[in-house]
Amino acid sequence: MTDKIEEKKEPKKESKPKAASSDKPQGKRKSAGEGVSFSVEQGRPRGPEKPARLREIYEQKVVPALMQEFHFKNKMEVPRISKVVVSSCLKEALVNPKALDNAADELAAITGQKAKITRAKKSIAAFKLREGQAIGATVTLRKARMYEFLDRLLNVALPRVRDFKGLNPRSFDGRGNYSMGIKEQIIFPEIVYDRVDKIRGMNITIATSAKKNEQARSLLQAMGMPFKKS
Repeated sequence: MTDKIEEKKEPKKESKPKAASSDKPQGKRKSAGEGVSFSVEQGRPRGPEKPARLREIYEQKVVPALMQEFHFKNKMEVPRISKVVVSSCLKEALVNPKALDNAADELAAITGQKAKITRAKKSIAAFKLREGQAIGATVTLRKARMYEFLDRLLNVALPRVRDFKGLNPRSFDGRGNYSMGIKEQIIFPEIVYDRVDKIRGMNITIATSAKKNEQARSLLQAMGMPFKKS
């Protein structure tokens, strides 16, 4: 009789899950710089995003026109818009803090950026104002959001003002900065009229790199600012 040889079966080794290949994308990656996004399919930058429409107008039309008007030798000498400040100061915030929250939410909806609460720098007894008390909200816009806001302001909001005859061409501060007042926030399409608790105004300051009012006026007028004819 032949002896039966029993074969010993080795225990099966548990297979480890395969590590994900580094070649396969794992999802969206964070951008490495401003205006640069990453493709999920290829895992590399797509390139800069398309600039705002008003910025294209400035680079293609406004810059050559101002260089010819003021005889600039270099494009870097041409004045440009550096920032736009949208602010609102509420007297009713002294007795109704909720009004300030509503105003800040409206500024955020109009500008697309969260508003910052402003506080009193000193106490004024005549106005029953204490130092550090919240009295308003402000938003500072730069770069792409600045151009997008100005585009909507000039082409959508201002034409909706009742009996609009143009902006005051003299509202410059002598250093190339222009300020204007808006009486009603409902001229912006982002504001839903049925949800407005009260009609409020706001101040808009456009800061430029111009050294003279004449240069700043020509800059804004070339970009579509509807000034009154003097």
